[in-house]
Amino acid sequence: MTAATTLDRSSDLPLWQQLSLALRGEIESGRWRPDQALPSESELIDRFGVSRTVVREALADMVRAGLIYKVRARGSFVAPARPDLRFVGSMAGSSDDLAGTGRVVTTRVLEFAVGTAEAADAEALRIPVGAPVVRLRRLRRVDETPWLLVDTVLPHDRFPTLARANLENRSLYEHLRRNFGVQPSGADRWLSAVVPDPADAALLELAPGQPVLSIESIAWDAEGQPFERYLALHRSDESRFYVGIR
Repeated sequence: MTAATTLDRSSDLPLWQQLSLALRGEIESGRWRPDQALPSESELIDRFGVSRTVVREALADMVRAGLIYKVRARGSFVAPARPDLRFVGSMAGSSDDLAGTGRVVTTRVLEFAVGTAEAADAEALRIPVGAPVVRLRRLRRVDETPWLLVDTVLPHDRFPTLARANLENRSLYEHLRRNFGVQPSGADRWLSAVVPDPADAALLELAPGQPVLSIESIAWDAEGQPFERYLALHRSDESRFYVGIR
């Protein structure tokens, strides 16, 4: 590919943006593999017939887009693909969101018992403080890497047999649909960056002080009745979230 066929100097599109698009296309075509070095700035200058400023602006644009990363004194490298996960902005559970991606997903149940509703649970689920609830703690792994640690609370009176269910490597939402006729219809979710406590960091196999994405969710059914509250810690270094706004 030559400069003459790649960059159009009569276009209203700035040269740095054209160069960024050209390099993106080559990455998407498989010309460069994940973690493979891109040509040096000097090589790109010679190949495309542009200034160093144009090359640096194009590379900076690709860094911001998460397509490449830079290593000091070594150059620019193709960033490994991080899957776009949609469950934060949809009613598909994280298990359903990963289905069909070709990744190996496992779910380990750490705790599963009947307890009592604390104040925050009661407010979210519209039940009295102290009412019986089902508490479920799970650790989800993707390709053997810890990915999501989630604590879920559901009203026991609505799901009296849930605590006896086998949810190891199974979808909670699918179980609720099949066994209780619950069709998730909407949710409120709050996201923030937090530093997990040492025990949670160990479960997620993170170094002390490494931040994660905290997700709090309250989900309701087609009748507008809240049926689930969860608090999750997500390793954001392995993926990125997609939320579409239309």
